[in-house]
Amino acid sequence: MKQTLEVLGFLALVQGVAGLVTEFTDWNWGVVHRWGFLDGYEIYASVALLVLAGALFAAAESQKAG
Repeated sequence: MKQTLEVLGFLALVQGVAGLVTEFTDWNWGVVHRWGFLDGYEIYASVALLVLAGALFAAAESQKAG
């Protein structure tokens, strides 16, 4: 379970960073900007993914090893 939370946290972290990089540069990568229902809210969604990543990492740390 701990590894699953860490992997999900890493994916959320990467997608949150990718969303912010896409928003502030001309690079075109990440998932946030591809979802139509988030038009106009890409920055908020990216920040929410970063917060989710922090929560997942904290949950992974609270799990027992093994």
